[in-house]
Amino acid sequence: MIKPHGADELKPLFVYDTEKHHALNKEAEELPSLLVTSATAANAVMLGAGYFTPLTGYMNLADALAVAESLHTADGLFWPVPIVNLNKDISSIGDAKRIALRDPNVEGNPVLAIMDIDAIEQVSDEQIDFMAENIFGTLDGDHPGVATFKAQGNILLSGSIQVLNFSYFQTDFPDTFRTAVEIRNEIAERGWEKVVAFQTRNPMHRAHEELCRMAMEDLGTDGVLIHMLLGKLKPGDIPAQVRDDCIRKMVELYFPPNTVMITGYGFDMLYAGPREAVLHAVFRQNCGCTHFIVGRDHAGVGDYYGGFDAQTIFDEKVPDDELLIEIYRADHTAYSKKLNKVVMMKDAPDHDKEDFILLSGTKVREMLGNGIKPPPEFSRPECAEILINYYQNLDS
Repeated sequence: MIKPHGADELKPLFVYDTEKHHALNKEAEELPSLLVTSATAANAVMLGAGYFTPLTGYMNLADALAVAESLHTADGLFWPVPIVNLNKDISSIGDAKRIALRDPNVEGNPVLAIMDIDAIEQVSDEQIDFMAENIFGTLDGDHPGVATFKAQGNILLSGSIQVLNFSYFQTDFPDTFRTAVEIRNEIAERGWEKVVAFQTRNPMHRAHEELCRMAMEDLGTDGVLIHMLLGKLKPGDIPAQVRDDCIRKMVELYFPPNTVMITGYGFDMLYAGPREAVLHAVFRQNCGCTHFIVGRDHAGVGDYYGGFDAQTIFDEKVPDDELLIEIYRADHTAYSKKLNKVVMMKDAPDHDKEDFILLSGTKVREMLGNGIKPPPEFSRPECAEILINYYQNLDS
């Protein structure tokens, strides 16, 4: 198992000591508190779970700008996306230097973390735009990531945090949410040495399933970590519980025992394409994975990124010595009617478009909404049944 990023061991910011946890919870009730954005809360969860090792809290403005521009903090740590606490209004905390951060995503807004404030900085609109354009490659307000980032506010709080709970992820997804600490421990318990990670925010169709098999076979790994995003998505994306059900059914029926770990992480989707692909690689290294699958239009949305921009960024912006995890580069995968199996399209140069079974996302959603299962070459029938039930319940 490889070392975490930038450290010899994981640095989760969750307070595991029971007595200390109790004392901090008691203290938090007396502290000035700030209701944070969903993005800030998700950052706290990832910091608490060890995914963002070696960070100790939220970045200051100098680090955030440096990361946006060069993928390095001001003191040289490689990091692809600013991890920030941006706000519109901080009047509730006055001049306090130690505050409680409250969760916007759970009823009653419980305390998520305690923060020691190092600095409070005003961020200009030009600096917000600079970061957004570097992170997302666009300032188009229709881009969901840009819209979310720019809506958070211009007041930046930086400093270390102590995390006291994992928001709704542990309660809503008890069988799936796992910290980086837990994933590393399970990999060790299974005796796996080489592990390839697969990122998903969607249900897995046959092409995704076969891609995991291809990567395991090509790399000679002991297993695959199917690691799904459990946080907030854009409208129209499939909810996490439905995806979870589909993936579990697929693994149960079509993968050998002890070859797949099904897990999830508590983060909101950025839709940042190449930058998010690098972030995904960083925190999969922190999970202990040796390899990470980066496919076509990884973490993309609309037509904002080229099909393979999320792969070329590793050549153009990621120095060879910055990450230990290795990238498995995947082409678009589809079922070949000529070969009667799923292939990477680049490996079938003698094929025409008509030789593949290709369905658009819109077409698939239309079929499922009408109770029609896509061809078995595209989607496992058992998974399609789960999705049909979901889409038909939307209309009822």
